[in-house]
Amino acid sequence: MNRLKAKYANEIREALQKEFEIKNPMNIPAIEKVVISVGAGDDARDSKILQNIVDTISLIAGQKAVTTVAKKSVAGFKVREGYPVGVKVTLRDERMFAFLDKLITIALPRVKDFRGLPRNGFDGRANYNFGLNEQLMFPEVVFDNILKTHGMNITIVTTAANDKQAFRLLELVGIPFAKGK
Repeated sequence: MNRLKAKYANEIREALQKEFEIKNPMNIPAIEKVVISVGAGDDARDSKILQNIVDTISLIAGQKAVTTVAKKSVAGFKVREGYPVGVKVTLRDERMFAFLDKLITIALPRVKDFRGLPRNGFDGRANYNFGLNEQLMFPEVVFDNILKTHGMNITIVTTAANDKQAFRLLELVGIPFAKGK
């Protein structure tokens, strides 16, 4: 069992149940999934760069990433229906906890001048979103294999009832939030 998953099962669930006075153990907030996505933009036209993004995200996540395609044609963006526009991967269970552990303990501390993740990334439905500017902070990524650096958006989906519970859950998991408001 993953270290973070064990910590959640043994310590965090109990703490959340006491703090929010939850009677039913099924209502204790949990992390449901983590979605890593990259909008390729103009790079989606170049199949080599798009494949490099897929390979990089697959390496970071430990699971095969998929290419997302446009649902509609939009002339202003020079995109037709069915054109590739990005890359995403959804992590659950063991891989999700392994990724979060790696993100918290290895990747985020490697960011230069890191002051914590913003506290305003909650969407009102107890999910947390934040972006990273480049993929080079992850230890699996080799600089020589990267054709072009890109950022990524990470969404942490929780089963919490509100943003306050979700914030406390992520705080107990070890997500480094910025100080202040």
